[in-house]
Amino acid sequence: MYKAVIIDDEPIIVEGLTKAVDWKSLQCEVAGSAPDGLSGMKLIREVEPDIVISDICMPGLNGLKMIAGLRSEFPSMQITILTGYREFEYAREAISLGVTRFLLKPSKMDEIQEAIRAMCDKLAASGHPAEAEAESNEANSFIVKNALAFMREHYAEKLLLSEMAEEIYVSQWHLSKLLNRETGQSFSELMNGIRIEKAKELLKDPSMRISDIAEAVGFQDLPHFSRVFKKVAGVSANEYRNNPRSEAKEDGT
Repeated sequence: MYKAVIIDDEPIIVEGLTKAVDWKSLQCEVAGSAPDGLSGMKLIREVEPDIVISDICMPGLNGLKMIAGLRSEFPSMQITILTGYREFEYAREAISLGVTRFLLKPSKMDEIQEAIRAMCDKLAASGHPAEAEAESNEANSFIVKNALAFMREHYAEKLLLSEMAEEIYVSQWHLSKLLNRETGQSFSELMNGIRIEKAKELLKDPSMRISDIAEAVGFQDLPHFSRVFKKVAGVSANEYRNNPRSEAKEDGT
């Protein structure tokens, strides 16, 4: 029996799918339901379902991020989106990330049953390796792009990998692995690089003290900032500020 999870903030939808679908004839069972994306991800990690049917327009949910997170972390999992959101470009991107079906509410029961059957067929056939790999790569790239954008937006804060992973709907361990594999750098190395690039911009303003710059780009103390700046830039913050050729020297020019 394949396990299915339903994620939707409309109780009537959850109840309808649970009771109206002939799950037994499809060799499936509903293993649980959740009213939002975060509790849905928690449920998915608990029961490890084969099939997910989810809305994408729920409070506090970024549907594309959740789809990418699921496809990357659980590549064999099959996903159908059931939503009232009718934006074509959104549907196209969801399908490129590996969604099996993108259904619009209200959907007919035979459309829903066909979607479940299609997901079961994919599971039974163990998928097509080349297709699954392409979908996984697309999802991985989507996740890393969103992670880097989140880091650039929140560089001045005390940002934890666990917080960012929650925002992107993947586990902390999986996000760490993806960042290393896709960029060749760890989370802390990427974060330090972003912060030092921001610090270089602020160093062009002679009225700003280096201690204020360190705080402005997210470092808790000046000694730590100084160590990281020299490691990343190859010169101290003072040298960089005073020598207009410091940046060129880093490039060997």
